[in-house]
Amino acid sequence: MDIRVLGAHNSETNTTSCISLLIDKTLAVEAGGLTSHLTIEEQADIKAVLITHKHMDHLRDIPNLALDSFRNRTSFDLCTTAAVCRSIKEHLLNSVIYPEFQNIPENKPTVCFMELKPLCLQWIDGHAVMPIPVKHTADAVGYQINDRKDRTIFFTGDTGPGLDECWRHTRPHLLIVDVTMRNDCEDFARSTGHLTPSLLETELASFRAINGYLPSILAIHMDAILEPNIKIELDAVKERLQADINIAYEGMTVTA
Repeated sequence: MDIRVLGAHNSETNTTSCISLLIDKTLAVEAGGLTSHLTIEEQADIKAVLITHKHMDHLRDIPNLALDSFRNRTSFDLCTTAAVCRSIKEHLLNSVIYPEFQNIPENKPTVCFMELKPLCLQWIDGHAVMPIPVKHTADAVGYQINDRKDRTIFFTGDTGPGLDECWRHTRPHLLIVDVTMRNDCEDFARSTGHLTPSLLETELASFRAINGYLPSILAIHMDAILEPNIKIELDAVKERLQADINIAYEGMTVTA
């Protein structure tokens, strides 16, 4: 499974983009920094987009992808929970903020909504996808994604601590996990549903206790201002746990 990191952060600067991944060239996960890193031809290859929750840094490029797809006369499946489907229809693709691409063209809509149920497996673009509830301020899920070679990743999306139940449903080769803030922001991280390196360490210890191993770990969704400190603190976690922990960056490619 080939993973291209298009956006690795929670905000946009001249060097960082909001979160977005591209898997095997055709399956996107999140749409924060999706279109700004892809050519028109690469966008046309996208068959489906998975969204974890309704916050703007994860949705931002849905309208841009829809417009380019409409002009290309292509379409894509927008796959997420019923609540997020409803939010996008009511507040984004609502003919006020942006056209209702789910209704145009009339004979073949550009955006095809696909509602996903937590803990139910669904085949999407040749990948087995299972949404797993995580801990965030908005109703949110992470995604376990398997390819046909039975390689597995789990992307948490935005999450805070308390993932014991989540870990019981997934045994990935690669864990892509939210580490938004540095350790001295722990109270704020908890209240907003995010992780720090210290909180991640506790969650990884829980994962190991439940599953008997630790997968490779890719930290993502960093706050760009806090990233230098996050890197130092993650290095310490890596040493203490003897874990394979890396930090995502824009343009990074990973094979799971």
